[in-house]
Amino acid sequence: MFRPVFNLLPVSRLATAALFSTFALALAQAPIRVSVNEVIVPITVTDDKGRFVSNLVKDDFHIFDENKEQKIDFFSHEQSQPIVIGFLIDTSNGMKIHWDKYKEAASELMLNLLPGDKRYSGYLITYGNEPELVADTSSDSEKMVDKMRKIKPAGGSALFDAIYMACTSRKTIKGEPYEPRRIVVIIGDGHDTASKKTLQEVTEIAQRQLVTVYAMSSAAFGMQGEGEENLTKLTSETGGKVETPLNSIYKNVSGYLSTPSDDGNYALAVGTGGYTAEISGSIFRSVASLSGEITTQYVIRYTPDTGSGPDAKQFRKIKVAVNLPGVQVRYRNGYYPFGVPDLPPR
Repeated sequence: MFRPVFNLLPVSRLATAALFSTFALALAQAPIRVSVNEVIVPITVTDDKGRFVSNLVKDDFHIFDENKEQKIDFFSHEQSQPIVIGFLIDTSNGMKIHWDKYKEAASELMLNLLPGDKRYSGYLITYGNEPELVADTSSDSEKMVDKMRKIKPAGGSALFDAIYMACTSRKTIKGEPYEPRRIVVIIGDGHDTASKKTLQEVTEIAQRQLVTVYAMSSAAFGMQGEGEENLTKLTSETGGKVETPLNSIYKNVSGYLSTPSDDGNYALAVGTGGYTAEISGSIFRSVASLSGEITTQYVIRYTPDTGSGPDAKQFRKIKVAVNLPGVQVRYRNGYYPFGVPDLPPR
């Protein structure tokens, strides 16, 4: 007479409990899968002075997919929205001049955005000649701050490889990328001298992973070029923005570019107390601006009313309109309709 195998193998209650516990753990650690059809669009609305417009409702928004208006399925503007945020810190030689101030700014961002609540998680990647996952995803900001204290800048800059690592090689949180949303903050000048990946490759992987990229540029006053272009492309195409604290420290200084100076018309002489205070103040205003925007965006989700046949475009463009004149609206410029690739298991 046939008997099931499990009847021939007596198992203790303790062993059975352990078996079910292992099974439950495996389920909890299974890859996160999300609907391939639903699109999430975080949106920032500011007035002509750059102040957040925070009193809009669902009916104030219109969203277009390839110029066709879509029905908004989900709308939220909750304060302190759940996020998982990657801090990508440039540790190349170019950071040495103001390293202490940017290290302090990064620590402040970590403590502000990761207050110890399980809804908010983050990870730390540094990049010199190569990227390094210094602290994997967790809610422990103190651990990341402690890691930051021990870092010293040196070498080249592998920014693009660091972005790729952020999108592919870290522990994920259940619910990503919808809740919590995925954010990356780059603190560096945007230059890349050492990556294997290209700007186009990492812009695409960030878009596919529904990552919104922000940046705090460490570029010195008047130093604009390829690094700034890199940061602008990464942020504008994913819905974020660039803060440039060192490019604004002279804008309110009386006499700048009108009063002759032996320091090249720098109204605040480098090395003086006024210069140091302005640098610190400008950096921390940038910290406040980034912190405020990241946690107070409007969030829209919709299911595209589009075809999926051979004529469907690989990258689909989005447009968001608001029923309010004179405002600036910032959002990702499009999406890939083939779902969010799973991050490799670690």
